[in-house]
Amino acid sequence: MKKEELQLIIDEGEGYRIEFKESLKNIDKEMVAFANSSGGRIFLGIKDSKEIVGIKSSNKLKSQIYDIANNCQPQVKIFQEEYANIFIIVVKEGEDKPYKCSSGFYTRVGPNSQKQNRDEIVDFFKSEGKIRYDELINLKFIYEKHFDAKKLDKFLRLASISKVMDTEEILLNLGVAEKQENKILFNNTGILFFAKNLQDIYFHTAVTCALYKGTEKVDVLDRRDFNEDIVSNIDGAMNFLKRYIPVKYEMTGEPRRKEIPEFPYDALREAIINAVTHRDYFEKGCNVMVEMFDDRIEIYNFGGLVSGLKPEDFGKKSVLRNPSIANLLHRIGYIEKMGTGIRKMQRLMQEAGLPPINFEFGNFFNAIFKRTMKSKDNIETSLYEAVNEAVNEAVNEAVNEAVKKRLTETLSHIKQREMITLNMLIEIFNTSRATVQRDIVILKNIGFIKFTGAPKTGGYILTEKGKKIFKILKMD
Repeated sequence: MKKEELQLIIDEGEGYRIEFKESLKNIDKEMVAFANSSGGRIFLGIKDSKEIVGIKSSNKLKSQIYDIANNCQPQVKIFQEEYANIFIIVVKEGEDKPYKCSSGFYTRVGPNSQKQNRDEIVDFFKSEGKIRYDELINLKFIYEKHFDAKKLDKFLRLASISKVMDTEEILLNLGVAEKQENKILFNNTGILFFAKNLQDIYFHTAVTCALYKGTEKVDVLDRRDFNEDIVSNIDGAMNFLKRYIPVKYEMTGEPRRKEIPEFPYDALREAIINAVTHRDYFEKGCNVMVEMFDDRIEIYNFGGLVSGLKPEDFGKKSVLRNPSIANLLHRIGYIEKMGTGIRKMQRLMQEAGLPPINFEFGNFFNAIFKRTMKSKDNIETSLYEAVNEAVNEAVNEAVNEAVKKRLTETLSHIKQREMITLNMLIEIFNTSRATVQRDIVILKNIGFIKFTGAPKTGGYILTEKGKKIFKILKMD
């Protein structure tokens, strides 16, 4: 260290990674605080007031410092430097957090080493992966009452596992349960996979899907909450997306047409699986969310990058927040567990000629699929033109542009849902029953829709003429 560097450090004073100490008193708490944070340097021989008092270097002093570091739990890794009469202890960021000294757990908060209370210690253990949600036993789950043998059978088929052992032995071997005093106790992984109804145990494990009108979270057109089991939640969310994602077809010369969705289904599925696998299940205030807007699809979960995974390693290395959950999904072929998921998603988007997925991570991990507004606008314009032409030919009275636009949107909603009711349209357009009834009459008069089913439970569907319009526009 040069004199100029030392003077600069003294001038700036203590900070997040700098501590001044006059003696070895309480130096163990500074060591564990730095080890539990981002590392730092302790300057022995300098007062808090920045006055240099110096300290005599000796083998005894060095030995004392190493003894203090070794007596922390676990041992704190340090190395020592000297400059004039200043002794410098360099503390590395710990690789086995949290670290504890004789007086407790400490972390660095600004220029101070702050002792952690009970809740802070628990949160620290969670954030560092010392306590894993998927491995915790839940005594509220009663094997005889809540376990679904059919779901286990389905899992074994997907995993190509022969059922040569009895059910209890299989559960124990899968690592989803343990036996205590002749009772089968399930951990959270077992509950997520094999509960008859997950909602009976946990409300926060759902995957919530929503379709919005426009680009903001204002008008909800459709919403579903899937909370049956982790596999059904993934499949349900994927089916929700498929219901609303536009698909076009190309004739390949074969008996069947080639289906080309707006986004590669495998990329969307990978994003949903990633969100379910890596979410922080300790947080009960937010479900995994799958949200569709006019300009994007967002799939996100609470819990940013897993502890130990640096931003520059994202997409290159794999660190699992819930390894037991990942292990079972790997067994049934839902994930590869090799850190290839992110690259796979981006490759699928590139091959489809689409913009790359935008990944954001802070407290949440968010995958954003950008929709191409131009192609969507072209489709809506073509559909509007078809409606306009049909209305002008079949309806004698003048129909204004606002009504024609609403008729166009009504057809799109019927196409997406296959059937729609009068009350649904009232809610979608936030208009009166009389207005919606007039729109229905016009669409029936031009032969695009018809009513089907019982008067109280039925709804409106596309006629063959209505379906033909979508085929012509390559929206079928």
